[in-house]
Amino acid sequence: MESLFLVAVVTFLLNLPFGWLREGVKKFSFLWFLYVHIPIPFIIAMRIGLGIPWKFAPLLILIAVFGQYVGARLRKRTVAVEG
Repeated sequence: MESLFLVAVVTFLLNLPFGWLREGVKKFSFLWFLYVHIPIPFIIAMRIGLGIPWKFAPLLILIAVFGQYVGARLRKRTVAVEG
């Protein structure tokens, strides 16, 4: 169970900067697509390497989306404060 927690935390933290970057580019552009998808192979490799079953994949997807969301919100907040 510790390995699931580790993968969940790393999934969230890995997606934060990509959410930040994604917020700064045009929606559905090539870079937007890359920022959404670049973390996925690393998360899959970590999940497989630590023996986390497939049944936890939906949870990890939700955590990744939440990480992207929080990263984007942080950028919006930072830009609003600076601008």
